[in-house]
Amino acid sequence: MNHQKAITILLAAITLSFTPLLAQKQQRGKASFYSKRATGARTSSGERLHHDSLTCAHRTHPFGTLLRVTNPRTDKSVVVRVTDRGPHGRGRIIDLSWAAAKAIGMINQGVATVIVERVNETRVPYKDDVQYELPELDFETTETGAAANQDGMHPAWRGNKKKGK
Repeated sequence: MNHQKAITILLAAITLSFTPLLAQKQQRGKASFYSKRATGARTSSGERLHHDSLTCAHRTHPFGTLLRVTNPRTDKSVVVRVTDRGPHGRGRIIDLSWAAAKAIGMINQGVATVIVERVNETRVPYKDDVQYELPELDFETTETGAAANQDGMHPAWRGNKKKGK
């Protein structure tokens, strides 16, 4: 019986260890930032990094997710978009672009303790409750044969011919 209990506990621990961080409301940990010299490097999403953009690298959030990063020491926050994977530094939870790091006042610190919160949920970009009214189309056809005088032109259009032809 103890063997089954140990296996059950082990399976529960394994299952919980793979629970994604997306379920958390906020994360608290250390942040670092990209150097200005990293401008032009390709990120994991395929975009090119620019030091003036408000982007970040995060391990678990999907690309395009908006995150609010707050520096509790300066009480400043910035909203960044996930465009890369990382950080690869030990003990870090997020890598910020240079502009985002400057916005929360951590350039002089190099590494700062921050709070990371998800701003949006990744959704399909459409509104399903909007009703559109389509214009009514009139598919009136022209007459052919005797009424069109065999040239395929509607009789009402005959008077609009350019003079000289």
